Formats: sequence, structure tokens, C-alpha cells
Amino acid sequence: MILGALITVVFTASNVYLGLKVGLTFSSSIPAAVISMAVLRALRGGNILENNMVQTQASAAGTLSSIIFVLPGLLMIGHWQGFPFGLTLAICASGGILGVLFTIPLRRAMVVDSDLPYPEGVAAAEILRVGSEGDDASASNSANGQSDRQSNAAGGSGVREIAFGGVVSALFAFATNGLKIFGESITAWIPAGTAVFRLTSGFSLALIGAGYLIGIISGLAILLGIILSWGIAVPVLTSITPNTDGQAMAAFANGLWQHKVRFIGAGTIGVAAVWTLITLAKPMVEGVKTSFAALGQSRARGTGVKLGRTEQDLSPRWVIGLTLVCVAVWVVTFGVFLADAPLSVGGIATLVACSVVFAVVFGFLVAAACGYMAGLVGSSASPISGIGIVAVVLVSLLILSVSQASGLLDTTAGGKLAIALALFTTAAVIAIATISNDNLQDLKTGWLVGATPWRQQVALLVGCVVGAAVIPPVLNLLYNAYGFTDALPRAGMDPSQALSAPQAILMTAIAKGIFTHQLDWSMLGIGAVVGLVMIAIDAMLAKRGGVARLPVIAVGIGIYLPPTIGSALVIGSLLGWISHRVMKARAKAHGKDFGPYAEAAERRGVLLASGLIVGESLVGVAMAMVVGFTGSDAPLAIVGSGFAGTADWIAFAAFIAVCVVLVRRVLAAVPR
Repeated sequence: MILGALITVVFTASNVYLGLKVGLTFSSSIPAAVISMAVLRALRGGNILENNMVQTQASAAGTLSSIIFVLPGLLMIGHWQGFPFGLTLAICASGGILGVLFTIPLRRAMVVDSDLPYPEGVAAAEILRVGSEGDDASASNSANGQSDRQSNAAGGSGVREIAFGGVVSALFAFATNGLKIFGESITAWIPAGTAVFRLTSGFSLALIGAGYLIGIISGLAILLGIILSWGIAVPVLTSITPNTDGQAMAAFANGLWQHKVRFIGAGTIGVAAVWTLITLAKPMVEGVKTSFAALGQSRARGTGVKLGRTEQDLSPRWVIGLTLVCVAVWVVTFGVFLADAPLSVGGIATLVACSVVFAVVFGFLVAAACGYMAGLVGSSASPISGIGIVAVVLVSLLILSVSQASGLLDTTAGGKLAIALALFTTAAVIAIATISNDNLQDLKTGWLVGATPWRQQVALLVGCVVGAAVIPPVLNLLYNAYGFTDALPRAGMDPSQALSAPQAILMTAIAKGIFTHQLDWSMLGIGAVVGLVMIAIDAMLAKRGGVARLPVIAVGIGIYLPPTIGSALVIGSLLGWISHRVMKARAKAHGKDFGPYAEAAERRGVLLASGLIVGESLVGVAMAMVVGFTGSDAPLAIVGSGFAGTADWIAFAAFIAVCVVLVRRVLAAVPR
């Protein structure tokens, strides 16, 4: 439990940083399992079930940190000036705990008795088995020494790959963000008459790792989004929009992208997310039905019937009791959140009741739906962003109707508070959704390796609390050091250094649009049309068969994110594709079956990519602490601003070298 808590702290901080920077988080479950195997082996006596407990607890870090997709919006509208520890902890921890509790009744129906594939849960189980091959045989197998050595090698090798990627990424990030001897990107502005084009590449190794993990199909979809944004939309707008202020070419083009083109991406993301939910409507309904049916079965089994160890969930008494405690915590939390509202006690109580009831009821339905979708397509592919969009729309409409009746919207401050309440309630729903999305994957892993369900459930509850306690201070550190897009803590800060927090901007824009009717609906409409066209193209590709697809949300992300971020993701996906193609060629040349032949190399690639993300993310958090402590934006810089041009080219050369080394290291694991 201590090891799981420590890993949770590290990976939560990493995920918060990465999520705010690019709108992506990485799964901490498999890297945690690899680290656990190495550490517990070194301490001697560790077994597969203990490794599973660590992996289960630490998986909370990769999921609960998704709360950052909403909470920064409270700073962007000016309601908060930082992240209050108590309120943030309460909304995250209680939501995460409810996400676990709401999916416990689903375990037997959707994990044991279901044929849902649970791809990530099965993958985690396989890694645990590989790392613990000698455990069960040690008492009876005379060759157990060799088996143990193989297990140690598997776990140790995995940790070495994570450490290698982490160290390389950390050094690169320190040279960039600390010493300032590396630039962050390289850009060429290309004028064509009055139109402006931009070619650029970022040098973030964390994004290279993230791109490697998302794969070539998503990478090419992001590239298409970049082309639509900077190859079509921005050039068209710069050619037809008068530059009345006489801005420099780069500033003019960036301003149009920031205030117009970005909302095309938001419209595309919104349509794609809603479409994904529509296509999964039937599984969602089945998940809700299964939840109610399983709850009745759970109560029936709680009447004194003795269950085997691998069948024991938390008892219904504990589930109901903890649920009531979490609801009570939310009542107090929302009451404190609305304490300064210009309303009577009755008006505040009405808003608290509406928010809590909505979060609990909609959260329960979302938990059942997410559990089913996680089993169907995996946790990483589940449309959490779509659920967030649906939640913020519904809760905004609910609070809008209640606020109009109570008079809250009669003042500017009251209107801001109503928007803030909608975002805060959405954060509660997202906390439930993300953890419920993860819990059944973990229970699938546990079932495959023979774990005790109730112990896993307790481990994940602890992980939720530990992760929730880490999130507020890390958010405050990052906010004070870098700021967020549309929310800078101090005057004079460089907006280009701000963390983009793309989902938070989108959620905030939707909520503000519902309450104030100030959204640029034309750009959102264009984005919606783009999304519909992409959905049609993807449907045609699906009908043809094969691997070619067009992930529409990824296209929207390519339009929405800064091109320095999107380009690095594309490069990472290309590196993964190159490695994969070389592996296939070698397998064919040797007459080998690709799967077993390339298994070790593909695993090394995943671990290296995870290390790249962790290394840069931890340096980002550490540098935020240094910046916050010193009050200087570049306290460790050893060169001045005049070195910036040279730094860009040095970073470019180092970036290319690191990419080559990474591909070669992955391919070195392929048998010759």
C-alpha cells in the first residue's frame, strides 16, 4: 500500500502536468505494475497478487487526474484565484470513491459472466504474469532458480526502459525549461500574398511518448487537423481579415487562430464526442440495466451465503454507507462553494440540492455506461470528453432554469457564480466517470490473476484519496509557475508559456455560451460541419474494412491544439509506425509470426514512451516549484534571450538524435 501510494503521487503529478499541457493523460497501470515487480522482487517475497494491488492503487493516478479537464475553468472565468485544497480534495476524492462504489455491483455481470474484451485489463494481467512466472512454481519446481531469474529480468528490464526514457526526457526538459540552452520549437512563417502559412515542430519528448502510444492512425488524424487549421483556415482568414492594428505577421495569424479557428476545433470535438455516445447508446442502456440487476443480485448474495475468496466484493452495507458519506461530503462542499452567493438560505439550499442530486444520479448512470464502454473499447478509448460535454450542457441548462427563478442571474457576479457552479458540478461527474471507467478494467486484471475483489476495491479507494490529495498542490504550483491559457496569475507573464488546458477551455466556453450567449456560433457551426464530414468519411472507411480509419476527435484536437504540440504528437506516432514496419519486415524475412517475434520490442516501446512522459512531466512539476519559490520565470537560465535562435537549432539537432536513439533502442529488442 505504501509503494502504491508513492507511485500514485508520482504519476498523478505527471498526469496533471501532461493533461494541462496537451489535453492527454497516460495510463499509469502498466508502468506501475512494472515498477512494483522490480521493487518487490528486490525486497524479496513479493508475489503477483501484491503487484496487482500496487497496480490497482496506482491506476487511480492515470484516471482521477482527468478532473483537470474541468477545474481550471474556474480560474479562467475569474471565480477562483487558485485551487482551494479542501474543496478540490473533496470534489475529487468523493467523486472517485463514488466511481468505485457505483461499479462494484457490476463486477460479476460485466467482468466474470461477460465476454467483453477489456483490452487494457487483459494486457495488465499478462504483464503481471510475465513478471511473476516463478512465484507459483518455486516450491515444487527444481528449476525455479532459472524461472526467478527470468522474472527478475522481465521486471528489471521494464524498469530500466522506463528509467532510460525518463532520464533522457528529464535531461532534455531541464535543458529546455531550466537552463534555456534548448529551444522549445522551431517555426517558419510563410506569406503568400496576404495569406499566412505556418510550418512548425515542437521538441517535447513527453509528446513524442504520447504520440508513440496513440498510434499512427490517431497521429495522421491530428496531422489532418493541423493542415485544416494552419494550411486552410488560418490562411483564408488572414487573407480576408483586415490587419487594422498593423500587427506583425505571426501575432496577427496567432490571434485569428486563438479567437476563431480554435472554435472550429471545439465544434469538431463536440460533434465527434456526441456521435461516439450515440453509437454506444445501446451498450450504455445495457450497462444501466445491468447495474440495477446486479445491485439486486449483490443484495441477495449478502444474506449470509459463504463466497469464495475471488468472489468477495465490498459488502452492500459498506457500499451504501460510503455512498451516503460521500453524498454528505458533497452537500457540505457545494454549500461552502455557494456560501457567498447573493441568495437566501433557501435559494442556496435549492442550488445545492439540484447540483448534488444531478451529480449523483447522472454520475450513477455514467458509471454504468463507462463500465460497459471500458469493457467494450478500453478505458483510453472511452469518450470521457463526450460525457463531460453532455454533463456540462445538461447541468448548465438545469442551473440556468433554477437561477432565473431565484434571481441569481440578475447581477454580473451572480451570473459568474452560476457558470462556476455548472463547471464545479461537471467536475464531480467527471470524477465519477473516470474512476468507474478504470475500476472494472482493474477488476478484470484481478480476476485473471486470482485477486480478491474487495481488497482491490479498497486499494483503489485509497488510491483515489491519495491522488486527490496530490492534485490541488500540483495544480497550484503549475498555475503560479506557468498560468493557463486565458488565466495568468501575474501581469507580464508570457502567454506562450501558459499551459493550454484545452478541455477546460472547451467546457468553460460551452458553459459561458449557454449562460451568456456570447459564443462564436459561426466558427462552432463550421467545426460541427467539419465533424459531420469526417464522421461520414470514417463510416465509409469502416465499411471498406481494413485498418484505415479517421478518429474524428483526433482531427478536432489537431485543429484545436497549438501546432507545436500537435506536430510533436504526429512525430511520435510516426516513430512508432516506423518501428512497427521494420519489425514486420524482419519477421517476414525470418519467416516468423509477427506477434511473438515482436512482443519484446513492442513492450519496450510502450515502456520507453511511458518513461518519456514521466521524465518531462516530473521536471515540469519540479521547475514549477523552483519558479514559484524564486518568483522568477527563468531562475536557472544560463543564457540570455539573445541566444534563442541558436537554442532552437541546437534543440532541433538534439531532438533528431534522441528520436533516432529511441527507435534503435526499440528495434534492438527484435531478434535478428
